[in-house]
Amino acid sequence: MKLICISDTHSLHRRIPEILDGDVLIHAGDCLGQGTLENITDFNDWLGTLPHRYKIVIAGNHDWAFQETPQHARQALTNAIYLEDSGVEIEGVRFWGSPWTPTFLDWAFMLDRGEPLQEKWQLIPDSTDVLITHGPPKGIGDEANMGFKSQNVGCADLLARIQELALKAHIFGHIHEGYGEYQQGQATLINASTCNARYEPRNAPIVIDL
Repeated sequence: MKLICISDTHSLHRRIPEILDGDVLIHAGDCLGQGTLENITDFNDWLGTLPHRYKIVIAGNHDWAFQETPQHARQALTNAIYLEDSGVEIEGVRFWGSPWTPTFLDWAFMLDRGEPLQEKWQLIPDSTDVLITHGPPKGIGDEANMGFKSQNVGCADLLARIQELALKAHIFGHIHEGYGEYQQGQATLINASTCNARYEPRNAPIVIDL
């Protein structure tokens, strides 16, 4: 199964570098710019032009409509499978998606570090093959430029949970500077952020074969 991975497109999806065909297109959150229902409609129209047999989308911290008007947001996203602490099995591969990230300022889908996030990660089934979260685990594709220094801002509890699982892949975004492919045991970890630190959609989709 070929996965085409993108994230953090911020309503700039029509400017993404070439998206190759594959079995499943995965968007790991922050698909929206202003976070509105109108943004979702435009994003959904674009998804409908893509050839992938399956498309999976999760929300991110910019995707306010999915938090504030969830029913309308889900109704507007007709061209993808939306996952929010939920899963789907496609051709025998079990996917699980979750939008949460550690609290930073006042954004959507944020929870405090420790027990609140840990409870979300414990929802991930042990049988999961491909995990999709918006944020990275601690120390992997999570180094953010804080202006005067860089800091690893990923979630330690998420790292602990993925180390308990026999994942084939973990796809995330959120920290644009962390774009790239990593390895954790037998699992391929991908920070698929499409936009760079300047919110320019310069990073190519990452392709992996399961």
